[in-house]
Amino acid sequence: MLYTKEDLKKQLAEAGLLPTDTVLVHSSMKAIGAVEGGADTVLDAWMEYFSEGLLLLPTHTWRQMSAEYNVFDPEKEESCVGLLTNLFRKRDGVVRSLHPTHSMAAYGRTAADYIRGEENCNTPCTPGGCYDRLRTVSGKILLVGVGHERNTFIHSVEEVLNVPNRLTDKPVLFYVVMPDGQRKKVYMRRHYNAMQPHISEDFVKLEQAFYDRGAAKRVLFGEASCILCDAKKVFEVTRDVLAPDPECLVTSPVILPERWLKKT
Repeated sequence: MLYTKEDLKKQLAEAGLLPTDTVLVHSSMKAIGAVEGGADTVLDAWMEYFSEGLLLLPTHTWRQMSAEYNVFDPEKEESCVGLLTNLFRKRDGVVRSLHPTHSMAAYGRTAADYIRGEENCNTPCTPGGCYDRLRTVSGKILLVGVGHERNTFIHSVEEVLNVPNRLTDKPVLFYVVMPDGQRKKVYMRRHYNAMQPHISEDFVKLEQAFYDRGAAKRVLFGEASCILCDAKKVFEVTRDVLAPDPECLVTSPVILPERWLKKT
C-alpha cells in the first residue's frame, strides 16, 4: 500500500493520540513502508497533526562525539539516529537542544522552553532534563518500527533512580557551540556498563511489564508495528521492577511477572 499524508494522520488519531499531546518519536523510516512523498510526507503528517502540541525527535550524537571529537555544533552536527531525525532538525520552526551527546529536536509553541538548559546537563539523561520531563507533562513515547532498545526515556528513569553501574566514573570534556557563537565547556559522564556495552538492548525485558500494567499498547503507523507508551506509567512500572534489584535488567536473563504484577 502507498500511504498518503492523510492516511498517516488518520492512523495517529486511531492510535488515540491527540493533536495537543507532547510526543517523543523514535522511528525507522524503512519500517513505515511506502509513503507518497517519502520521509518529508511523514514529517509533514507529524508536524501538522501535533501542531497544537509538542513534537519531539531525538537527534543524538553519542556515536561520533568523543574526547577527541568533542565540539558539538547543533546547527551542523548530524544526528546518528536516522534519516527522519536529520530531516526534522533542519525544518523551519524546529529547535534543537544543546546537549552534546543526547540532543533533542522540538516543534511546537512550547518547543524552545522545553529544551532550554540542556547544555547544563552532566549525564546523558539528567534528572529534570528533556527526557525525564516527559513524565511530568503527560508525555507519550511513540516507537515507530523499533522496540524499547531505542526507548531513551528508560535511561532517564535509571538516572532518576540512581541505578548503579550505568555511567562512566570520569566525565568527558565537550564544547558546545552556543547561539552567540561562543563555546561552552560541558563535562559529561557517558553510558557505561562493564557487562553490557549497549545497556538499552536489555530494556526489551520490560516490554510485557508495560503491556500488563497499561503503560504501553500496540498501534500502527504506515506498515510499521509501533509501541505507544505513557511516559509516567513507564516510569512507575520500571521503578517497581527495579526496586528489589536495581541492576536486574543487565544481570538477570529474564524478569519474572511477579516483579510488576500488583497483588490484589
